[in-house]
Amino acid sequence: MAQRVLVVEDSPVIQRLIDMTLRAGGFEVEFSDSGTEGLEKAKTCRHDVVVLDIGLPGLDGWQVLQALRENEATKDIPVIVLTAHGRARVQDEADSKGANLALSKPFNPTDFRDAVSSLLRAA
Repeated sequence: MAQRVLVVEDSPVIQRLIDMTLRAGGFEVEFSDSGTEGLEKAKTCRHDVVVLDIGLPGLDGWQVLQALRENEATKDIPVIVLTAHGRARVQDEADSKGANLALSKPFNPTDFRDAVSSLLRAA
């Protein structure tokens, strides 16, 4: 069975890139374009990993991450924070809030898919 990835990202261009990248790696991908909707999907459907943009409408990515970590059903789901801000600047905050990995946009599709795969192997 394919591993399921929930991508919470509001940019249609980034969504398409992630979709092509992950589906080529055999992943099943579901999208949400707002923090509020993404949090609900994470709570109601089983996903193996969540890719979470920081700048989202509704709840921002940090708020979604906090809610995921506080919920018994979602607290152990690996989360990759995806941001257009500098990775080094975001990494400390991502670590302190419970993200498993922080990646910057733009990203190399192969490196992105490898990061998702590595995180899932480690989980």
